[in-house]
Amino acid sequence: MNSFKFFFVILQSMAMTIALFPSLSSQELLGEGLDANYLRGKGSFLATKPQYVATCDKYPRVCATKGSRGPDCCKKQCVNVLNDRSNCGKCGNKCKYSEICCKGRCVNTYDDKRNCGKCNNACKKGSSCSYGMCNYA
Repeated sequence: MNSFKFFFVILQSMAMTIALFPSLSSQELLGEGLDANYLRGKGSFLATKPQYVATCDKYPRVCATKGSRGPDCCKKQCVNVLNDRSNCGKCGNKCKYSEICCKGRCVNTYDDKRNCGKCNNACKKGSSCSYGMCNYA
């Protein structure tokens, strides 16, 4: 019974220590001369600071920056409504399973003469588009 009480006291003190340590800064834990990465490790999850992400609903210019997925903002994400299947032509306009978005229009590239097999691949005059290929017979 004595060993059980001793174990319980140790367990309580460990829980209180864990609860108190996050409120202390790394300088308080390590002292002024030591590096904070020594405690946490350089590549660990705890060493990384959360980064602020600017969303396009509050900052529309985010979509115009280099590396952006598109110039338009739909549901807090930068997209290009000219070729995005989930936002084709306008936000929320979703193409069907067999369709893709070409110039803001949902088209089926298996049988569309102007977009045969892919966007802007027009079949020659007098030929047809079948299974995504011109003049497939």
